[in-house]
Amino acid sequence: MLEWWLTHAGRAHNFKWQIHHWQELNNAVDQAKREIANRFDFKATQCSLDLKDKELNLVADDELKLDQLKDVFHSKLVRRGIPIKAVTYLKEEGASGGAKRQKATFISGIDAEHCKKINAAIKNQKFKVKSQTMDAKVRVTAKSRDELQKVISYFKKEDFEVPLQFTNYH
Repeated sequence: MLEWWLTHAGRAHNFKWQIHHWQELNNAVDQAKREIANRFDFKATQCSLDLKDKELNLVADDELKLDQLKDVFHSKLVRRGIPIKAVTYLKEEGASGGAKRQKATFISGIDAEHCKKINAAIKNQKFKVKSQTMDAKVRVTAKSRDELQKVISYFKKEDFEVPLQFTNYH
């Protein structure tokens, strides 16, 4: 019944974030591993990247190498079309031999706090649209495509803490 209302009331659009192609993420990790193996500044170091159960483990000799490891990984993510905002790094930990270890998770969906911020931004800009939170996404409906395009362009210009995808454009 909800789908009937949305398709007959006007145009609808979803704001969400989800990594659809985990293979792209695997490819980015593999490319980063290859670059680390070939780079001169990583020779004779214990730097590594491991992706297991949608969680990335980074291990480096020191904090500087850990930052360089993240930079290499970020460059591979960008080339694969995955935004850096999709990665959430957890606290650095000490590992054996004075090395540093850090875990990273990947954002899937938009949490309730960010959904509220998106809805508030839509209301503050006084767009002629209706927005509602559904699970881990925000659904925006409007009578015309032009209004939806205005909302999309606004969110592309604004910098939110989470990456956004715009889907389901009826």
